[in-house]
Amino acid sequence: MSRPPSWFTGAIAHRPSVRSVVVNECPINYLAWGDPSNPCLLLVHGGAAHAHWWSFIAPQFTQRYYVLAPDLSGHGDSGRRQSYTMEQWADEVMAVARDAESHERPIVVGHSMGGHVAIAAAARFGQDLAGAIIVDAPVREPDPESEEGERGRMFKNPKTYPDLETAVDHFHLMPPQPCENDFIVDHIGRHSLKQTEAGWTWKFDRNVFARERYQTNDYLERASCRLALMHGQLSDLVTPEVQAHMEKLTGRNAPMIEIPQAYHHIPLDQPLALIAAIRAILADWDHSIDKKRLRDLTT
Repeated sequence: MSRPPSWFTGAIAHRPSVRSVVVNECPINYLAWGDPSNPCLLLVHGGAAHAHWWSFIAPQFTQRYYVLAPDLSGHGDSGRRQSYTMEQWADEVMAVARDAESHERPIVVGHSMGGHVAIAAAARFGQDLAGAIIVDAPVREPDPESEEGERGRMFKNPKTYPDLETAVDHFHLMPPQPCENDFIVDHIGRHSLKQTEAGWTWKFDRNVFARERYQTNDYLERASCRLALMHGQLSDLVTPEVQAHMEKLTGRNAPMIEIPQAYHHIPLDQPLALIAAIRAILADWDHSIDKKRLRDLTT
């Protein structure tokens, strides 16, 4: 494994506080970094993932933001439900923001399935959000983790391993892609596992992939807060056709930003480029007028 760079080791050394809120009888675990008096930035992971997919990225924003990262129900260290819906996960995201007592409307950043959750939140709770940044979440087809979950044994039948190191060796990205940052893959792999009496196994509930396929076309079209769309240059999911479709749904009022040399899992393979792109969007929003919100307030 390659030696982690100083920016990464410094980031994960910045330990978050661990908090929990009960949402519809299910405990939702979340991580928090920074000063609660700052504006809230809420980071949402993808399917079969967890809050620590953001633990090396979140500290890069604490100078200006109070950063939160939840484990959606059925993921990470949160509780499980009988069934899962995009709407329920959007409710959880908003509940985390309220529990953290954010003094300003939060901005939500969602990757992959988390991007679809952010889109649902933007449509259902847009007036309560300052914006949503959607990272490589293709609208038109199901989220990629669900498709892999229908095909892949890893998600359908998660295995149990005798020890942690053996389990980590079996961790791989879904959908598959190259990633030169093996130290990041190792970091999130270790946080993806839990110890049971039988051995080490994955934290996610395989039933999160038993839900019906969903479409977020309507939600993206109805989003009532600022939006920014991001995709990996090498992503097989947000293709030019999908980009054009998403731009049409947003009325071409949301920037479509390409992250160079990134595949689908942008936070892992191009984290610094993603951080820079998010910072640029946040800086623009901080110094410009939200025309959609202004129009809604004056009509």
